[in-house]
Amino acid sequence: MRVAVISDIHSNYDALQAVLSEIGSYDALVCLGDLVGYGAQPNEVVSELRSLKPDAIVMGNHDYAVSTGDTSGFVNHAVRAVEWTRREIAPENMNYISSLRAKAEFTARGVSIVLAHGSPRDPLNEYVYPSTPQFILRGLVDESRGRVLLLGHTHVPFHQEFDSKIIANPGSIGQPRDGDPRASYGILEVSISTSFQLHRTTYDIDAAAGKITARGLPKLLSERLYVGF
Repeated sequence: MRVAVISDIHSNYDALQAVLSEIGSYDALVCLGDLVGYGAQPNEVVSELRSLKPDAIVMGNHDYAVSTGDTSGFVNHAVRAVEWTRREIAPENMNYISSLRAKAEFTARGVSIVLAHGSPRDPLNEYVYPSTPQFILRGLVDESRGRVLLLGHTHVPFHQEFDSKIIANPGSIGQPRDGDPRASYGILEVSISTSFQLHRTTYDIDAAAGKITARGLPKLLSERLYVGF
């Protein structure tokens, strides 16, 4: 069973389209949140996800901020992007992101998969990095009670295996932060043995950056797309 794992699209429709085209066919689709924020095409991104009908999807902290107006802890350029998105997003798309849950579970061929944007203990806000100590990563997997734990939020892809369990982050489609500007996603292969592979794909950064600038969003949000930070 081929499960496509996407996260942190951040209103970057150009990157999303490139990833979906490269993924091709899949048996299931899961999304780890932050459909909106930063980018210039929130309606296109949310409408696309609504049409794809993911098998499991969770709310990210930017989805929460846009749906509630609560930008506590956000830096200035993120606040401006949230406020802009709240003015631009269509009611049906606002309703969709507002309805998302903080955590979700999905079963693929008997393998339990747990989704959270941040972590099982703080679904919206905890950052879990590749450098997070092993004992903490193991503890998060155990706390999730799943065989596979999928996380987003950091925009930094990684995966680790502990015995027969996996913890993984597919990275960000719309705003990578690991120094590689290519869109990032993951493929979870569920069979006799379960494995997770990270993938990168190029997309038209000029187009995405140009839309950010044209819509009056902070210039930083377009510039950082070129460097992956």
